[in-house]
Amino acid sequence: MIARLIGTAQAGRPAGTPATGTVRATRVALPPAPVEVAELDLERPELLRRPGRGEPFAPRGRVLALIRRQGRPLGLVTGEAVPGDPTGTVRALAAAAARELDPGAPEPGRDALRPDLDPGPSVLPPLPPSPVGTPLVSVIVCTHDRVDLLPRSLDALLAGTYPHVEVIVVDNAPSDRATELLVALRYPGRVRYLREPVPGLARARNRGLAVARGEICAFADDDLLIDEGWVAALVDGFRSDRQVGCVTGLVLPAELDTRAQIALERYCGYAKGFTSRSWSLGEPSDDPLFPFATGRLGTGANMAFRTGLLRSIGGFDPATSTGTPARGGEDLLSFLQVLTSGHTVVYRPDALVWHPHRRSMEALTTQVFGFGVGFGAYLAAATRRQPRLLAALLARVPHGVRQTLHRGDLAAARRDPLMAHLGRLELLGLLYGPVCYLRSVRLQRRADTSVRP
Repeated sequence: MIARLIGTAQAGRPAGTPATGTVRATRVALPPAPVEVAELDLERPELLRRPGRGEPFAPRGRVLALIRRQGRPLGLVTGEAVPGDPTGTVRALAAAAARELDPGAPEPGRDALRPDLDPGPSVLPPLPPSPVGTPLVSVIVCTHDRVDLLPRSLDALLAGTYPHVEVIVVDNAPSDRATELLVALRYPGRVRYLREPVPGLARARNRGLAVARGEICAFADDDLLIDEGWVAALVDGFRSDRQVGCVTGLVLPAELDTRAQIALERYCGYAKGFTSRSWSLGEPSDDPLFPFATGRLGTGANMAFRTGLLRSIGGFDPATSTGTPARGGEDLLSFLQVLTSGHTVVYRPDALVWHPHRRSMEALTTQVFGFGVGFGAYLAAATRRQPRLLAALLARVPHGVRQTLHRGDLAAARRDPLMAHLGRLELLGLLYGPVCYLRSVRLQRRADTSVRP
């Protein structure tokens, strides 16, 4: 597999059974002013709902609406609310959907809108056998001092449509017992609580992976608004082919209330479009950055793996992780490892979650710099694990640098120097990433030594 990787660049193709047919994705031009985010199902066109909550509401200004049909996401449209006429607003958005989301048009590509596995003792009783066709899914939610946001995600998971789920909360380096008490008092017998004392998202994920009893393990951030059909859509992705080792899903902004949140969407965001896709090393592609640009395959905020496969590749690399000097990259490395192990990564837009972007400009610039650091750390980790990848990576570096400097909405970049500034920040982080990775490797070794007794 590695020889094939070095010889050619190969990547994405439409998956065998697209979740949304041939609906094309629309890249929406966002204004700098706040936008109200909503959902509109064409089967229930009488009302708009808030993202992920099901609450009807009447917007008062500009609206960004996810258009769905029978629950499946079709695309995004924008429109102006009709003052004093919620029905008129819905009609205008439905008309925009009919005009812009033409079911007969192909979808253009859309840019990114971006251990120790010892199981230990189980504290829960044995689970009954999974019904035929419904494998057990272990959903691992890693958290750090977020008792105000965590219940929203857990409530949505427990109210989902998929019937066979175990929910595991991993409390990463907590400052108190608030999360432990929350789980014990609000979700007795329904959610398993684990504590990982060493900081780092990868360590927390590995802690959950070690005890997961499901055939599939899914990972969700603790601040997400999770769609009720999320787990079911992920499972459908694995059913398409036994070679599927990882399934990722659609991540949309939960709100666009501040300039920083809008800037993130204009620069990169998280969404990967509205058509199912799959990637493997056995499929040709004209993408010059494949397979190293694994951020195009999905994001760690919304991903699932075959549990046995993820354990066999060693879980997540603790030295490439949020909460360490590397600032991230463990998800990107895991996608690459799935591909180089001969398996397929599938993207399912109907596996939907809503992400609350950071609200301040200071947080945004820190985040974008961290994107670059994490990507550089991931590349360093990949070549450290498999040195034969280095030649293929170096051949792609010039194109990757050019793409980073021109990332996001080019027309917006000409009008708004913020886009160019974010591109330079990300590139600076990318160059700094390998150094941060080496620092993180040393820190992880010290942590392993300190906890071993």
